[in-house]
Amino acid sequence: MVKESVFNMIQFNIEGSRVLDLFAGTGQLGIEALSRGAKSAVFVDFNPEAIKLIRTNLELCGFTGAATVYARDALKYLKGSGQFDLIFIDAPYNTPLAGETIQKIIEIDKLEKNGIIVCETRADSSLPAVSPPYYLLREYRYGSVKISRFSRENEE
Repeated sequence: MVKESVFNMIQFNIEGSRVLDLFAGTGQLGIEALSRGAKSAVFVDFNPEAIKLIRTNLELCGFTGAATVYARDALKYLKGSGQFDLIFIDAPYNTPLAGETIQKIIEIDKLEKNGIIVCETRADSSLPAVSPPYYLLREYRYGSVKISRFSRENEE
């Protein structure tokens, strides 16, 4: 239900986008974006078993040509990567990683103009305040899960 709701809220931001799936796990968010017309997706996870699973899932879905998979720490990956149109953050719940990741994305400006960040956390979690050109669009609650949607303004 949560994944379906996420894709309903960003459906018009996917076509032709460059996607970054941080703390990718199985890769389901990035793979779903590719299936809905994303141009490319980068998957980042530190866990070797997750990396194997992501690669297997990409192969099964026929998306290996549009995807890149990195076995790295998400925060370290952000330092050397380009900008993205759509960034998914699904960090482990009982850590400060979701907030730290949002701060790092803003600090090094990883989101394209008019881009979207979708961050999943526990419903009772708080995320850091953001400042222009970044802003919180909305928060959604689904039982024990909260989805926070951020964007970056087009300054032109």
